[in-house]
Amino acid sequence: MLRLLIMNNSIIEHKIKVIAHIESDFKGKFGIPRQSGIIRELTAKIVFEKDYRDVNALRGLEKFSHLWLIWQFSENADNECFPTVRPPRLGGEERIGVFATRSPFRPNSIGLSCVELDHIEVSNKYGPVVFVRGADLLDGTPIYDIKPYIPYTDAHPQASCSFAKSEWERKLKVEFPQELLEQIKEDKQTALIKVLEQDPRPAYKEDSDDIYTMSFANYEVSFTVKNKVLKVIRIE
Repeated sequence: MLRLLIMNNSIIEHKIKVIAHIESDFKGKFGIPRQSGIIRELTAKIVFEKDYRDVNALRGLEKFSHLWLIWQFSENADNECFPTVRPPRLGGEERIGVFATRSPFRPNSIGLSCVELDHIEVSNKYGPVVFVRGADLLDGTPIYDIKPYIPYTDAHPQASCSFAKSEWERKLKVEFPQELLEQIKEDKQTALIKVLEQDPRPAYKEDSDDIYTMSFANYEVSFTVKNKVLKVIRIE
């Protein structure tokens, strides 16, 4: 629910309807890519709420290659917001204004992601289901809206972008023992490796003997990191 300030200084409330939820391989926040579109191999599907399962609402959508998703940081909705945050790109120590970042801790817990449209299927149970690639959303995330990505107006290659001007610098080499990799479904292996390459650890973490565990596609993946090498040690 958003509160809007109008001219006579009174407050009105505007309800935002949840139109769908996403089903993704991320059952927990740890390990989710820091931006959308980084890992194309990540697949997810958008399942509409009962009131919005009208195939006519998606007529023509299949002619677009990419979509904007407007959604809720549902896990952070009740968290307190501060005027400054510490972006991972700046080492997790330097503070910067919340509106100069994409931090999930915001006055209104709204997220924006650009994803690739893979295909649309119509099922008897759920109606139209939208399959996408590259989503950076937690499983079950509420979706407020879907809009087509329009290159001539949405893409600005010449734009400046401050501290986020390059790809994530902490990319790691991943050592994944074959006997452990074979425990992962083949169609999930590449996506998992690329997620691990992005270094899921908090920005302030340095090499240590710590063991980290990440939930991904119904697996619990445990690993260590040393000398910029991530080694998978256990799959459950």
